[in-house]
Amino acid sequence: MSNIVNELVQDYIRNTLKEKEGLLKELEDYAVEHNVPIVHKEVSDLLKVLLKIQKPKRILEVGCAIGYSSILFASTVGDDVEIITVERNEKMIEQAKKNIKLAGLENKITILEGDAKEKLQEVEGEFDMIFLDAAKGQYKLFYDMVIDKLKVDGLLISDNILYKGMVAHDDFVIRRKITIVKRMRNYLDYICNCDYLETSLIPIGDGVALSYKQGKRGDINA
Repeated sequence: MSNIVNELVQDYIRNTLKEKEGLLKELEDYAVEHNVPIVHKEVSDLLKVLLKIQKPKRILEVGCAIGYSSILFASTVGDDVEIITVERNEKMIEQAKKNIKLAGLENKITILEGDAKEKLQEVEGEFDMIFLDAAKGQYKLFYDMVIDKLKVDGLLISDNILYKGMVAHDDFVIRRKITIVKRMRNYLDYICNCDYLETSLIPIGDGVALSYKQGKRGDINA
C-alpha cells in the first residue's frame, strides 16, 4: 500500500496504461526483480507527455540508478537532446552504462560519477528540464545547486515527494525516517511558496512535484 492513492485506483491506472516495449520493459522487470528504485509506471507516462509538450534540448537528472529515466527521456525526445545525469552508486553506474549502450544512446547521455553535492558544481550551461530523483532528504540542497541552471520557462520535476505518504501525514511516518520527512516538507513548502515558481503537487506514484520557472531567482517581479 502506497498510502498515497487507493490501491484499487492505483492498480486500475497501471493496468490501463499501455505497457512499455523493448529495453524499457526489460528495465522495468529488472527493477522489480532486483528492487531497484525507478519511476513508477504512471509517473513514467506523465514524464513522456511532459517531454512531448516541453521538447527540452538539455536535461539534467540528479539520480541515474540503472539509467531508466535517462533512456526514457532520450527515446521520447528524439535526436536533438543532451542529457546529463549524476549517480554515485558504482553498481548502478555499471548497470546504467550497459543499458545506455544497449539503447544506443551513449552520444546523448553523459553520466557524472560521484556524489551529487560535488558533481553538480561541475555542471555548466542552462537546462530546459531538471529531474530530481536522488536522496530525498537532500532535495533542498540539490535545488539550491541547480535552480539557477534551469532556464526561465523551464520545468523542474521532483519525484517521490510524498515518500510513501509519510510527508502527507504523521500517522504514516516511520521513526527512522523523521528527518527525511521534515526536510521534504520544508522543501515542498519552499517550492510551493516561491515567487519565481509555479508548482503543482500530484499524488501519483510516490508523489510528483511539477515546478514551472516563471522568472529568475532574485527578480523583484518574479
